[in-house]
Order: sequence, then structure tokens, then C-alpha cells
Amino acid sequence: MAELSNQLMALTVLAYLAAMVSYAAEYAFGNRSRVGRAAVRPARQLVGAGAPTDAVEVPGDLPPSDPASSAPPRTPLDRGALFGKVAVGVNALGVLLHLGTLVTRGLAAGRMPWGNMYEFILSVTFVGSVAWMVVLTRRPGVRHLGLFVALCLVVLNGAAALVAYTPVGPLVPALHSYWFLIHVSTIIIASGILLLGAVPATMFLIRSGYDQGKRRFPYTLGKRVSAAETLERLTFRLHAFAFPLFTFGALIAGPLWAEASWGRYWGWDPKEVWAFISWVVYACYLHARATPSVKRTTATWIALLGFATMLMNLFGVNLFFTGLHSYANAGGM
Repeated sequence: MAELSNQLMALTVLAYLAAMVSYAAEYAFGNRSRVGRAAVRPARQLVGAGAPTDAVEVPGDLPPSDPASSAPPRTPLDRGALFGKVAVGVNALGVLLHLGTLVTRGLAAGRMPWGNMYEFILSVTFVGSVAWMVVLTRRPGVRHLGLFVALCLVVLNGAAALVAYTPVGPLVPALHSYWFLIHVSTIIIASGILLLGAVPATMFLIRSGYDQGKRRFPYTLGKRVSAAETLERLTFRLHAFAFPLFTFGALIAGPLWAEASWGRYWGWDPKEVWAFISWVVYACYLHARATPSVKRTTATWIALLGFATMLMNLFGVNLFFTGLHSYANAGGM
């Protein structure tokens, strides 16, 4: 089962990579792109003041009996829609392979697959991927974000396999508690949704810059994504949904488990400190978002700062600090 999980993990990354390529093809070559718009530009755009007269077809030039005169105009092939559907299908396949990776890992270990940093990253990215598919079903118009969602999934899962891989093993004694299920599962769900929320947050800032006339990289990436208002609203809803879960997992379930295991609610452990920092930053984002005098771009920068602290807690604390959460490459928060 452990070897099967590793093989499924490799297939999962490949599936997300294929989805990323398909999303990129939709983004670049669809009918909404520069190439597509040039190919399907209607003839009426050629008619008007200053247009060359030979650019306009005169109905009298065709014989009355010519069937082309009465045939309906051909609808151009929307390659973007085709690539987009392929991307969503491959993305869904990646979710199934991702689920298989976690299930076989759990069966091999005889426990929930959340016991170390490697398993924690796989679980967080799985939640983020599932959340993305849910967003797609409710808001198909934001499908262009799939390129950047898939990029995050490839990078994080690849980093988990290359940097954080841990062979299957039993839990350390400190993790044998019902709080293991409550605390870690809540943090995983919240972290996965916050991971997804960072994508529209980033693209909102890029799209806002593009709307303001900025034409250098990365603002040119905002040309074909959804409207800035749509991206900002999606960012807020994802963060507003995840924040209460993160609050319960980090500030309620975590301290209660710490008291049961170590006899204290708070001990200035590096992971505890960084989890609290993340909570404070995300609370500041929601407060800024609810304050009319604060610009939406400023609030969104705070949200991305919160995501940076999450990455620090996930990678930096586990790799560079030593504390009570350091056992088994500490996946829990």
C-alpha cells in the first residue's frame, strides 16, 4: 500500500501538471485571447468611417441562386472552451488520484494520513483542490484561475515529495489522542481553503494593476482573468469561510490538546507562535476588508501576508526550528 501510494502521488502530480498545461492553452489560445479575437472578428467591425470599401461584401455580388447567400454564418471553433473542458476533466482526475494517494497512505499506516509534514501537505493540497472544483461548479466564469491553482498544486505537492517525504510509520505517543482527529482535520480544511483563497487574491492585485494601465509583467497576466470585483469578492468569501475553522483549530482545539498532552495551554513553541501570528494577520485582513476607509488592494495585501505566514509555519518552522511540534516532521498545527 505504501508503494502504491507513492506511485499514485507521482500520477497525481502529473495529472495536475497536465491540467495546468490545458488551463494555460485555454488562457493563451482561446477565443478570448488576442489570437482568437483576430480569428473571429466579425465582418461588421470592418464597416464604418474610414474603412476600405473593398472590405465590405455587397449582397448583390452573389447570384440569387447561390446557396451561400442564405446559409447561416459558421460559428468559429472555440478552442478555449475545448481546452478548458479538458483541463477541468484532467483536474478532476487529479483529485481522484490525490484521494487514492491519501487513502492508500492511511491504509498502509493504519491511521489517518496526517501524522507528519509530508502527509499534512498532501491533505492540505487535496482540500484546496476539492474546494477549487466546488468553486468551478458554482462560478464557471473564474475557470481561467485554474492555471494558477494547478500551478500551486504542482509546486506544493512536488515540494512535499522532494523535501518533506517521510516513510510510512506509526504515530508518536503524543499524537495518540482524539484531539488528533479534531485539531489536525480542522487545520487541514482551513489551510486548504486559505491556500485556494491566495490565488484570487493574487490575481485581484494583478488585474487591478492591469485595469490601472500597467502593462509590464506580471500585470499582463490580468488581461484575461475575471473582473477585479469578482476576484476580490471570491477572495473575501473563501477567507471568511476558512477563518472560523482556523480559529477553532489553532486557538481552541490546539491549546486544549496541548493542556491534555503537556500540562499547559501555551508554551511559546515555534509552531504555536507562528499559528497565532497567522491568525492575527488574517483577523487584520477581515477587519480591513470590513472597514470602508481601507482600500481593497491594501486589505488583499494583508491576506497574502497571512498566507506567507502560513507557508512559514508549514515549511520554515518544521525545517529550521526545534520544538514540541517537531516530532515526525510535525504536520499538526
